[in-house]
Amino acid sequence: MDSLENRVAIVTGAGSGLGRELAKLCAAEGMKLVLADVDQKGLEETRSMLGATESVVRRTDVTKREELDALASLTYDTFGKAHLLFNNAGVAASGPVWSSTADEWAWVMGVNVMGVVHGIQAFVPRMLEQGEPAHVVSTASLAGLTSVPGSGVYCVSKHSVVTLSECLYHDLQMAKADIGVSVLCPAFFKTGIAESERNRPQELSESNPDGAAFAQFVKAAIEAGKLSAEDIARTTLDAVKADRFYILPHKGARKSVELRMNDILNDRNPTSPMA
Repeated sequence: MDSLENRVAIVTGAGSGLGRELAKLCAAEGMKLVLADVDQKGLEETRSMLGATESVVRRTDVTKREELDALASLTYDTFGKAHLLFNNAGVAASGPVWSSTADEWAWVMGVNVMGVVHGIQAFVPRMLEQGEPAHVVSTASLAGLTSVPGSGVYCVSKHSVVTLSECLYHDLQMAKADIGVSVLCPAFFKTGIAESERNRPQELSESNPDGAAFAQFVKAAIEAGKLSAEDIARTTLDAVKADRFYILPHKGARKSVELRMNDILNDRNPTSPMA
């Protein structure tokens, strides 16, 4: 997809952070936009930044398949087609694996994993039917390629997004579909995920106390990040145009991936990427 002008992009998690920057850059490319988030106010704020861009917004809980189906229907009813899907909504929880609550597992896996599954199942069949070039980008993390202490729930969810994206790529190749796939794996950068607790459903339990200290570390690391959400978004759009699958914006982070692969191939015990 070397040209994005007049094509239709769908962005989940568009109410802040990376989703907002993806929306702004897609608008600058002349795309039409469908914006989704559980944060209605954030959605409206994002839309207000897009100027004259043709866009629609819909409050969407990605954990619910029927809401992604409704988002797909809105997209096709409004614009007739869908070309670029960003499965970007994400949340985080911290703490040792043994202290993570069942509710935390359900919440994080529901958003980070099933949200991507629901996006794929709602949009890809329609993309196949429309018979035009399309692309699916799912936001994972460097935590989807490494194993970080204090982040078991989050890492499991993001590893799932990486392998889900790889399987989707293979499935589409076997189907000879003109649909590209990318998985985005950034390290720490300034984004709204550090405040994802604001969207924790009220019926779920409070965060486990053992995760609080590591959560503060994560917030500090995010604030210290050298790349901005805009930088990550720009790298992502460049990768879409180049039809590149793995997107690792932080070049230095590749060392952590290489270290893990070498541990596996050389029968070594895991090395902490934070060492």
